[in-house]
Amino acid sequence: MSFRSTNLNKVLTDALEDYLETIYIMVRDKGFARVKDIANARCVKSASVSPAMRRLAKHGLIKYVRREYIALTPDGEKEARRIYARHQVLERFFLDVLDVNPKTARNDACAIEHFLSPQVMDRIVRFFEFLDMCPEGQAFITKFQNCSILEKQDGTPGCHSECTPSIEVLRPDLHRVKSVADLNPGEAGRVTRVKGHGAVRQRLLDMGILPDRRIEIERIAPAGDPIWIKLGGFQLSLRRKEAETVMITTG
Repeated sequence: MSFRSTNLNKVLTDALEDYLETIYIMVRDKGFARVKDIANARCVKSASVSPAMRRLAKHGLIKYVRREYIALTPDGEKEARRIYARHQVLERFFLDVLDVNPKTARNDACAIEHFLSPQVMDRIVRFFEFLDMCPEGQAFITKFQNCSILEKQDGTPGCHSECTPSIEVLRPDLHRVKSVADLNPGEAGRVTRVKGHGAVRQRLLDMGILPDRRIEIERIAPAGDPIWIKLGGFQLSLRRKEAETVMITTG
């Protein structure tokens, strides 16, 4: 469900919001928008743009006459600003906090902006306000991006001495961290992290193996591979190599 302006809540599809945002950016940057330019920007045919323009015009968001420049109405500009603001907040979060590459950050922001609630929008903005105002705000982000426990995106370790006092002092419970492959049937714990990167890590995340999720070892094949676990009421099978990357806190 999208969280849009009340009067537009049932009429603007995600695609129409994308068109409105594109028009807003073009008007801002060039002073005008045309169907062919919108088509090029959206990587679609001009024939697909015209019906969308008619629908936006019908809802009073743009002024559109065939073969003429497209202009935003006051309501259209207001709605476009709302959409674009969400895009900006999300893209900055992906870039500056999560350290995602620019293309992915832009595409994912464009996909998620349609569904961002006012409450979450407010909390993300407050997070940035905290980072900008707190003397340790940027240091906080740098620690996250360089943490040797989390690893960098290319798989190389990050810092080893950012935490003062050391992470062992701050988190004495970490001595209880083991991989799922080290446990015996009947033992259980909560996920702290999934080591590694790439397709294997993504597969495990997609299975729902996420931080703080409880995992119980149900049984292990006689040769030690695979390992069956219980997660959220379901039985899942992990290859031993996969189980070795799933770290959990026991006890």
